[in-house]
Amino acid sequence: MNKKSSRIRRATKTRCRIKDSGSARLSVHRSPRHIYAQVTTADGSKVLASASTLSNEVKSNVVNAGNIDAASVVGKVIAERSVEAGVTKVAFDRSGYKYHGRVKALAEAARENGLEF
Repeated sequence: MNKKSSRIRRATKTRCRIKDSGSARLSVHRSPRHIYAQVTTADGSKVLASASTLSNEVKSNVVNAGNIDAASVVGKVIAERSVEAGVTKVAFDRSGYKYHGRVKALAEAARENGLEF
């Protein structure tokens, strides 16, 4: 089993648990250059809010898009947008990534700005 298939297996297990809970989901995807986050409904049929290092609001606040500082800005923006959409309680879907570095920075920034996990 390689690194990618292990991550996909962990992500699938987590998503099944989140689907059973019935709460909105904050999903994170990271690449070497960027980080993306979106809040979806419990069944995943509708995106309620989204943010990434590619959006203009985030681009203007960061120098490099692939670091912890950029991830914390994305966490702040996704929290603000989801609160505007009326969602304050979410389940955190880290997509099988380890909870450290950029994923941790995004989660902590989202918590500080009004989201509850």
